[in-house]
Amino acid sequence: MHKARILLVDDRPENLLALEAVLSALDHTLVRASSGEEALKALLTDDFAVILLDVQMPGIDGFETAAHIKRRERTRDIPIIFLTAIDQGPQHTFRGYAAGAVDYITKPFDPWVLRTKVSVFVELYTKNVQLREQAALLRLQLEDGAESDGGRTGHDPSVRFLTELSTRLAAAEEEARTLAKQLDRDSADAATVATAASLQRQLGDLRQVVEVLEPGSAGMPDDTEVPNVRR
Repeated sequence: MHKARILLVDDRPENLLALEAVLSALDHTLVRASSGEEALKALLTDDFAVILLDVQMPGIDGFETAAHIKRRERTRDIPIIFLTAIDQGPQHTFRGYAAGAVDYITKPFDPWVLRTKVSVFVELYTKNVQLREQAALLRLQLEDGAESDGGRTGHDPSVRFLTELSTRLAAAEEEARTLAKQLDRDSADAATVATAASLQRQLGDLRQVVEVLEPGSAGMPDDTEVPNVRR
C-alpha cells in the first residue's frame, strides 16, 4: 500500500507528540513542522495527503501559513485541518474556512474523531495517486507495445490501453461511490463530504476523456490537452 505523508504543524513539541500518538495507528508517514516557515519548506519538496495546522504560532501563524499554501499551484489542493485551543466564536471559525481549511477542530480534540477525519482525506489522496500511477503505467505499456509491434499485427495498442484504463477507472469510480455512501451513513461533516464529491467529479471528468478517446467516438483534435486529475 502506498504510504501517504501527513504534515503536522505546531510550535509545541508536546502537541506534535500527541498528534503522532493519535495518528500512528493509520500507518502512514507523519512529518513534523514546528512553525509555519518549516511547514512551507517541507511542502516545497514532498507531497502530502492532508495538513494538520495549529492556528496560534509565533512568526507566521496558521492563517498566514494556509494562505501561502493555497497560493501555490503545487499545494493549493491539499486539505487543511485547523487545530486551535482558542474558541473565539463564529468569526474566528469563518476566518479559518476563508483561509482554505476543510475543517476546524478545537483542542482538546476527540482522538477517534480526528483519526477518522484524517483517514478519509488520506484514502481520497491514495485513490487519486493510484489512479494517476496506473494511467502512467498503462501509457508506458502502450508506447512499448507500439514500438515492439511496429504496425505488423494490425492490433492497435491504443485500444488495449483505453480498455484497460476504462476498467481500472470503473473500479476507482465504484470505490468512490462506496466511500461517499459510507460518509453519508456516518453523518460526516459537510466539508469532508464535499471533498469526496470533488473526487467523484474528477473521476467523472476523466471518464469523459476516456469515452471521447474510445473507438467510434467523435474523437479529439490532436492539439487537445487532456486535463490532469488533481487531488
